[in-house]
Amino acid sequence: QVQVAESGGGSVQAGGSLTLSCTPSSSADSSGGMGWFRQAPGKKREGVAAIDNNGRIVYEDSVKGRFTISKDNAKNTLYLQMNSLKPEDTATYYCGTPICVTAIQCLRVMTESHINWGQGTQVTVSS
Repeated sequence: QVQVAESGGGSVQAGGSLTLSCTPSSSADSSGGMGWFRQAPGKKREGVAAIDNNGRIVYEDSVKGRFTISKDNAKNTLYLQMNSLKPEDTATYYCGTPICVTAIQCLRVMTESHINWGQGTQVTVSS
């Protein structure tokens, strides 16, 4: 069952920017936290960023300083602003609503889970 809808992916050149959006469905439980993870073909799932219900944020090391996660509570929409994109950022990006308390837990749960909350959005960065 699709619980979130991701959008905003695309193809950009290295150094470019994209902003991803995620809107949970009415049946999704985002009371714990929300976040982004990605998966490239042949590679393991990788947590990218997460925000918990207290607004605490955590990033995966390789995106620190380049990506910004934010949530608009009024719109119940999660965003991922991605700047200075690199070819190694190429992947399908997914949004998740894991059951978690802290942002670090949220990131870990998404990384270790087999759940795909949504269908993902493709990000392709060319050199």
